[in-house]
Amino acid sequence: MNKKMFFGAAFLLLGSYFAIGQEIQEDEKVNELEEVFISDSKFGLKREQIGKVITKITAEELERSQGQSVATILSRAAGVIINGNGSAAGQERGVSVRGGRNRQVVIRVDGITVSDPSAISGDFDLRLLSVNQIQEIEILKGASSTLYGSGASAAVINIITKTESKKKISANFQSSIGTNQSQDDQDYDINDFVNLASVNGTVGKVNYLASLSNQFTDGLSAAEAEGAESDAFSKFNVYAKLGYKWDDNFKFHFFGNLDQYKNDFDAAAGIDGDNQFESQQLRAGSFWEFKYPNGSFTFTNSIATLERDLTASGFPSKYESDVFTFDAYNKYNFNNTLYTVVGVNGSYSDFNLLSIPFGSSGLEETISDNEAEFDIIDPYINVVYTSEFGLNVNAGARLNIHSVYGNEMVYNVNPSYTYKFGDNYIKALSSYSTAYITPSLFQLYDVAFLSGNPDLSPEESTTIEGGVELSHENRARVSVVYFNRESENFITFDPTTFVNINSVDDIKVDGVEVEISAKTVEDKLSVNANYTYTNIDKLDDNIRIPEHMVNASVGYQLNKKTYTSIRYQYNTERSDTDFATFTPVTLKEFGLLDFYISHKLMNNLTVYAAMNNITNEDYQEVFGFSTRGRNARIGFDLKF
Repeated sequence: MNKKMFFGAAFLLLGSYFAIGQEIQEDEKVNELEEVFISDSKFGLKREQIGKVITKITAEELERSQGQSVATILSRAAGVIINGNGSAAGQERGVSVRGGRNRQVVIRVDGITVSDPSAISGDFDLRLLSVNQIQEIEILKGASSTLYGSGASAAVINIITKTESKKKISANFQSSIGTNQSQDDQDYDINDFVNLASVNGTVGKVNYLASLSNQFTDGLSAAEAEGAESDAFSKFNVYAKLGYKWDDNFKFHFFGNLDQYKNDFDAAAGIDGDNQFESQQLRAGSFWEFKYPNGSFTFTNSIATLERDLTASGFPSKYESDVFTFDAYNKYNFNNTLYTVVGVNGSYSDFNLLSIPFGSSGLEETISDNEAEFDIIDPYINVVYTSEFGLNVNAGARLNIHSVYGNEMVYNVNPSYTYKFGDNYIKALSSYSTAYITPSLFQLYDVAFLSGNPDLSPEESTTIEGGVELSHENRARVSVVYFNRESENFITFDPTTFVNINSVDDIKVDGVEVEISAKTVEDKLSVNANYTYTNIDKLDDNIRIPEHMVNASVGYQLNKKTYTSIRYQYNTERSDTDFATFTPVTLKEFGLLDFYISHKLMNNLTVYAAMNNITNEDYQEVFGFSTRGRNARIGFDLKF
């Protein structure tokens, strides 16, 4: 075992042993509200009642991650890899969960699935989101198509934005500055600025929230090339919500957001360039909830327009897409034992592309939204049974009704058994789930790059999970989960023609995830760690996926006003491709060590400082592209 892997494992095990050991010796029990989770069933269930291991990124953790990207925060979870999160701010983010790619991961914001039909995989661009506007995140791994539809093959990332205050008026201001430098440039110039201003409150039956955030980052070149110029990244986010609570049984709100960024990028791996890319999402929608005895009816909808403009680049083109989604479902609770959800989920997507065809000099419509469009209507049902003797069962089915591909049924069965002894429990869990992923509009209709293939078949996958979870007095938790996924008709591309095709061979992957968390010393000391093994020898498409990955953090509340933490991440070597020669390359292993400290100057004012990549580790996430070296950040959080 090499020294970096040893360091990560020791950091994980010793910290956990100390924390759990100290907790067992505590005489005084600390009572606190037990966490509830909604992603597994759309009901608020306790962890001991759910049949999967869900990762929750809390508001407290997000507050201690100000100035960082959503991708960086997600990459700390077991099984989650966000390639590009350690690179230049504008570097494209590649999501991989349990060996699955972007198109196999569904991202939802406030109950709405977000996507970009003009993207190759139809996935959502994480660079559009702002951490400062997020309240919490739940990551549900495994096939979850029965509740969340096409694409939920490897994971669902549920993002919940901040809610309004109960006061008539409340405000929040956040600001931070930092460096953005490579391993070779350690001059500590200030090149990173992140700010947020928000106002919210409740006046009578009306509630409101409005927030504005921005980011500007410079100082680092995207490509790792001699003498390359820095590539700037600027982002702007506006979010507004207006709601009305008629009474305890009926409420609704309307929302709207504008997310956009502008990014300089280079020509290719190791090659400097003078290109610019602009991306924008304009989204609006509503949420309606009516409660009645033992149940509720909920309706959410959203309409979004997305644009990606590359006209100021060496690949002049403009992508435009529209997405309309809705989800209407009824929840009913039978005596806190049997929970049911019956609903229908729908979406409509179209895609328009302007590019310069061969032999032309100006932009022309090469993909028309009159042809590149489809709609999906999916009725679904999910049932959760929680017994008094420990047996829990989560089962459901969904009928995918696709305007191009017709009908397809997916289902899941997720039994678990929880044995309680005192304030402790041990839980055995298992699941068998199927998923169904239809090709994206780009994969079907692209003629600009000649990759479109209207004869593509949908991808189908089956996931098996099994594991065990041990909880000690709701203060310490250890879980071990084995996963196995097999996909048919996996969509890839022919390396000679670059046309999208269905793989002849099934794509298989399996692995193990271990998670450890503990709180002790009157909640002053917290330890969180995870280890992920992905069997990349079995996985054909294993580019940039490490076989072993470790995340570990130790936090300590020094006093009532001061908190500090240290965090370590380790990835083993990964394979990549030199696309200039189409030859395989190996990216070396790396370990990153981060430090954070915050201090409450006043009840409503907190200041903080952070240092990332303390050892100035030199590594690559994507072949030929830069990563950040040792960097520092300071900031404040002011609330009224």
